[in-house]
Amino acid sequence: MTKSIKKFLVLLVALGSVTVSCTDDFEEINLDPNRIEKISPGTLLNPIIYEVASFNTSRSNAFTFEIMQVSLPFPSPSGGEHRYDVGDGAGNSTWNTYYRWLTNIKEMQAAAVAAEDPNYEAIALTLNAWVYSLLTDSFGDVPMEEATRGDEGVFYPAFNTQQEVYTKILADLDRASTLFDTSKPMIYGTEILFDNNVGNWQRFCNSLRLRLLLRVSNRTETNATARMAEIINNPEQYPVFTSNEEAAILEITGVPPLVSPWGRAVDFRTGRAASAFFIDNLNELNDPRREKFFGQATSKDGATKIGFRGIPSGYDGGDAQFDFSPSSPNIELVTAPMISVIMSYAEVEFIKAELAQKGIISSDAQVHYEKGVKAAIEQWGAEFPADYFENPTAAYNGTFERIMLQKYFALYFNDYQQWFEYRRTGLPVLPKTESMMNDKMVPVRFRYPATVQQMNSENYMKAVERMGGDDINTKVWWEK
Repeated sequence: MTKSIKKFLVLLVALGSVTVSCTDDFEEINLDPNRIEKISPGTLLNPIIYEVASFNTSRSNAFTFEIMQVSLPFPSPSGGEHRYDVGDGAGNSTWNTYYRWLTNIKEMQAAAVAAEDPNYEAIALTLNAWVYSLLTDSFGDVPMEEATRGDEGVFYPAFNTQQEVYTKILADLDRASTLFDTSKPMIYGTEILFDNNVGNWQRFCNSLRLRLLLRVSNRTETNATARMAEIINNPEQYPVFTSNEEAAILEITGVPPLVSPWGRAVDFRTGRAASAFFIDNLNELNDPRREKFFGQATSKDGATKIGFRGIPSGYDGGDAQFDFSPSSPNIELVTAPMISVIMSYAEVEFIKAELAQKGIISSDAQVHYEKGVKAAIEQWGAEFPADYFENPTAAYNGTFERIMLQKYFALYFNDYQQWFEYRRTGLPVLPKTESMMNDKMVPVRFRYPATVQQMNSENYMKAVERMGGDDINTKVWWEK
């Protein structure tokens, strides 16, 4: 689209907003008596939480499960994201959904400031950091300072560097933590995530800070390790999750509007199979999550159950090579009542385990590791076996690899977190086959949507030049 056409479209939008006063009381006559003049921050909170969380849950299945070899389309003779064949438009829904709800978060924050309500302002800052972190980790540089400002006439926002985005959202989380006031109630009705528990919102804020500081900890200029140690060593000032009951896990009840992202639960299972990599590791652990995540495989005729078996990642050829029907996803996971994981308590314990293992905090890595494993299992309603750690494969062995394998399982169905953590650490080591594309490399980002390339081409080109390209293999700032 040429610049002249784009300018014409902007002019039409601008002209559409011009009004001509015919009478002195025109504005009063046209007031809608059924609409409230001022929106409360509480009115916006529940839709933001539900819509972003449910979208993230659906993307876990559609993208993360494949790219991280959790479950695969079956049969799938060629191509597919599990073979690292990622299309140009793979990130379109991510970009559009996050920016749509960032606009609502901005409005919520403005309403909270106007209402002089520090708790809702702190929640808005936390939600903003959460969504922007997902956005920038998916794409790299993104519009932030000039984003969601169409009402001000800013239609072509400049891109902020990922470093700028992280600097801003980490500062916002730091400020949000100081704004929470547990002595003041949340007064705009019952919210769906923490049931109006201000303390748990503050725990989410600081737990999210740990996640994001760990994400950028390879960049020494962030001073992330010292900042994480400060949070962990000062639990009264910086409380974090200490149990599954405190975690940011949305319960989708099935009562509208809290409905499953799957209109038909059977669609979650149809044409899908467990990855052998994922299920074989769970088999070695004798892990009780197997039956929560998948059904048992059967003989080819479907008559006999043969345990939990998956198909190889990026397998060659069609499904005729398999003499069994592989394990498929358990539809109970997407049948309400169900859960949508925003951030778990288990993740916090694995962060602590990593920091202890690396000597950043003076704590016992094994204790944190075992707490994380137990919480991750119980989060899905499975009973934790008393002898689980007697299995040498499950026991903490002092290595970072052991921590990250269990963290991989703990991040199951948690938006893009498995993918992000793999990009940070290279763990767990995923299988490679000759039929995998992209030189057998896991892609590290989405390409920018075509609409962004066309409608905001000047700022797009500046961002691409700065980042080193708009490619699925272009590393973002914290990966370099």
